[in-house]
Amino acid sequence: MLTEEQVRSVLSYEELIPAIRQALMDFSAGRVRQPLRNIIPVPDHGGWFGVMPAVYGTVMGAKMVAFYPGNAELQKHTHMAMIQLFRADTGEPLVTMDGRLITEMRTAAVSAVAVDHLACAEAKVLAILGSGVQARSHVRALRGIRTFTDIRVWSRSQDHAQQFASEIGARATTAEQAVSGADVVLALTSSPMPILQGKWLSPHAMVCAIGAATPDRRELDEETMRGAVVVESREAALKEAGDIVLAHAQVSAEIGELLNGAQIERPTASRGRRDRPVVFKSVGIAVEDIAAAKLVYDKFSAGTDR
Repeated sequence: MLTEEQVRSVLSYEELIPAIRQALMDFSAGRVRQPLRNIIPVPDHGGWFGVMPAVYGTVMGAKMVAFYPGNAELQKHTHMAMIQLFRADTGEPLVTMDGRLITEMRTAAVSAVAVDHLACAEAKVLAILGSGVQARSHVRALRGIRTFTDIRVWSRSQDHAQQFASEIGARATTAEQAVSGADVVLALTSSPMPILQGKWLSPHAMVCAIGAATPDRRELDEETMRGAVVVESREAALKEAGDIVLAHAQVSAEIGELLNGAQIERPTASRGRRDRPVVFKSVGIAVEDIAAAKLVYDKFSAGTDR
């Protein structure tokens, strides 16, 4: 049984990001067995409980995760999770570990993979909509992918935005000011309704939409969703992503397909720039958690062997 602190002691973005990149490639290539996440609503307490299983290479396992948006007001994490790994060849249990930190870090690692592949090479301006756990983890993950010279922050709480901006050397602004002219936009809120308007976006912008992971919630308006839309899993996104479902948006590609060499078909403007933003919509899929958990397990196994 590994605690969150034990997971934290061995899990780094330097190793996690490549592992997540490979997992996404393997998923889109059909090398992962994974059903859709099974979600049980808990309406009496405003949350839901999900089970996310996958078989991936030498391991199989499941993450059990609870999402309670109201926890933010209680100064508690909105996501809580546990992960169990098994051997794929014999079914023997290997390890149980805390999954909250893995959820936090693998989500940011997925975005880092997407930014690395989809954002313009010369991207320098970063807009962050949100100031919570994911905002901080995304900043840490992206440090190894891009060097941003101008970081702008917006949050529904001005105090939280100012505090977060001070922590990372950014500036707190309105949502429109943050997004206007930005090369990369991170939507990382728990808002059930759009906080990003497509009319604010530059044609070459790349948007990572992370916060709305259920079919009844959305962070992006319909104009934003008219651009090319990239996802982790078509099946999961078309069922779970409110940004896609509510806008009746078309999915252009899975990120794993693009990493494996596929191309997004889209009109381009002069000098190779896109004439519409590209949106990466992430809902989180089980293989990401299993790949991260295996990374942690292998680290501890190596230490035990020594």
